[in-house]
Order: sequence, then C-alpha cells, then structure tokens
Amino acid sequence: MATPGPVGCEAAARTRPSLLGARGGRPPAGLDPLQKEGSGKGESRTRVGASYRMSEGDSVGESVHGKPSVVYRFFTRLGQIYQSWLDKSTPYTAVRWVVTLGLSFVYMIRVYLLQGWYIVTYALGIYHLNLFIAFLSPKVDPSLMEDSDDGPSLPTKQNEEFRPFIRRLPEFKFWHAATKGILVAMVCTFFDAFNVPVFWPILVMYFIMLFCITMKRQIKHMVKYRYIPFTHGKRRYRGKDDAGKAFAS
Repeated sequence: MATPGPVGCEAAARTRPSLLGARGGRPPAGLDPLQKEGSGKGESRTRVGASYRMSEGDSVGESVHGKPSVVYRFFTRLGQIYQSWLDKSTPYTAVRWVVTLGLSFVYMIRVYLLQGWYIVTYALGIYHLNLFIAFLSPKVDPSLMEDSDDGPSLPTKQNEEFRPFIRRLPEFKFWHAATKGILVAMVCTFFDAFNVPVFWPILVMYFIMLFCITMKRQIKHMVKYRYIPFTHGKRRYRGKDDAGKAFAS
C-alpha cells in the first residue's frame, strides 16, 4: 500500500476543518443555530406580547394601554349610582307610585297647555295598557298547563295549598317601565318632530274601545281559570278564644 507524500498530507490538513464543519463540527461565524433559535424565540414572544396588548387596547371602553377610558368609567359609575337608588326605593311602594302619578299629572298638564303631541300621548297610553295587562297576567299561563302536571299551578279550591300569585311582570318592573315611559314622553314634547297633527277625539275613542276589549278578555281569562291577580298573604287559622285564654293562664 502506498503512503501519501508530504504534498498529500498538507492538502488533507487543509481540507479537514471544512469537513468537520460539514459533519457537525464548529460552523462558520454568523451561522450559529443556537443563536438563530434564540433570536427566533425572542421575536415570537415579542410578537405575541404586542398582539396581546393590541387585543386589550381594542376592547370596547378601554384605551390603548388596557385601562378603562374616562367616558367608560363615568357611565359605569353613573349606572352604579342609578342602580343603588333603585335598590333603596324598592321597599317604598306607595312613595314610588305617588311620584309616578305626579309625573303623569305634570305630563297631562303640559300636553293640555301645548295643545299638541297627542300621538305621543296615545302611544304612552298603549304602552301603559300593555304593562298593566302583563301585571295582571300570571307568569305561567294556566291554559298551557292544563294537559301537563309539570310546574306550579294556581290554586282553584279554597282548601288547596297556599300558592302566591306570580305575575308575568312584577310590580317593581311595572313601576320602573311606566315611569321611564312617562319621562321619555315628556322629553318627546320638547321636539316638534313628534308633534304629528291628528284629530285627538278619534284617538281617545279608539283607546277607550281598546281598553274595554282588552280588559274584558283579561277578566274572562281570570274567571275561566279562577284566579285573582292579587295576593294578600297566607290565611291564618286561629283557635277558639277560650282555649287561648286557658293557655295564657
């Protein structure tokens, strides 16, 4: 076997570093795979963070830095104050309805003095009539519960178990919606666009006729299914006066 000469050894020594680099040795400068991988991870984290901040800034009512805007905080605080006043007024039923009746009286005086906005008044009357019918109606229609035994039903006999009347529209929501309707109608009287010319006696007669027909149908429904839309509390049974006196002594 022939041995390589000095020229062959020098050529092999020169080509050895290039072969090591190709087979997994030290790569040339500027092409470090770890450096590339680290830079790729850093760039991906930067992009994810930027997209997260952009998604936070793009949400409704928030600024670019993720904090609520001044307008959003103002309306949120205003809604909290309004809800707290509603919660405080819940037990004062008589006072709430007196205020609502006072607003209705003020609205009627304003319409009488302005001699206009009759169509707004008619719409307000129809809206209040719908609220009143929902207030008188049970939450579960008895006609739908005739063939099924599921769910609570209204008592039909005097000796049945006491069940309070559950309304479709509770009293507080009825008052709240009626009051808001009066306030909206009051605001509409300040704009001439809502002052549609109409012959008001026709509206009055039509409203009276609609009220009578609707109430007649509601009363027939109450008589047919034998319920009263008012609950005065559970009946209390008392013993004889003599037994009470003997027990007290």
